[in-house]
Amino acid sequence: MTRFKKKAKVFDIVITAVAGMLSVGVMLYGVAHFGLKETWPELVLNLFYIACLVMIWMYFFDFHITTHQFNYWCSISVGMTVLLRDILFHPTLAYYAIQLSCLTLSVLLLCTLTYFYARKNWKTYTKNNMWVICIIDIIIALLYNIDINLEPKNEYTDYMLTEIWIRPTITYGLVACFITEAKNSKSKTKRS
Repeated sequence: MTRFKKKAKVFDIVITAVAGMLSVGVMLYGVAHFGLKETWPELVLNLFYIACLVMIWMYFFDFHITTHQFNYWCSISVGMTVLLRDILFHPTLAYYAIQLSCLTLSVLLLCTLTYFYARKNWKTYTKNNMWVICIIDIIIALLYNIDINLEPKNEYTDYMLTEIWIRPTITYGLVACFITEAKNSKSKTKRS
């Protein structure tokens, strides 16, 4: 039994979760292919991505996770990936302007996530707040994508292009879950 009933929303969330799982699978294959010595940071990031995907599935199937727990722990997991991949251990990009833009947007994204999950009553969020998180993450991924495509291609290129789109996929899944939950809670309020 799933938490959501509308077919469009179910499709949205399932496609997001499946795309995230396939991307994480590709990255885990990359870790195995290139060796742990070179790719251990990707393995750490994938642990946070896997945690988010597990929580999305648990939330989708209404399995021992409340809306508050889902929102809080997914926000922390996404925030940790932003902190690790984009701020503390950010990649050196070929174009300084793109690197500076990515770093600035990453700090903004981390501050936004911190502000959202630090609030006591997360249900006061609007869907616009959640879309802001997703849009900033998509812009960061687009900038990385542009830089990677402007640099000479090598054996890591395909894996890097896959890795940068995992988190925006997950944040889109969070938006889809939040908007559906917000609609469900409004309809319950109207009935009572």
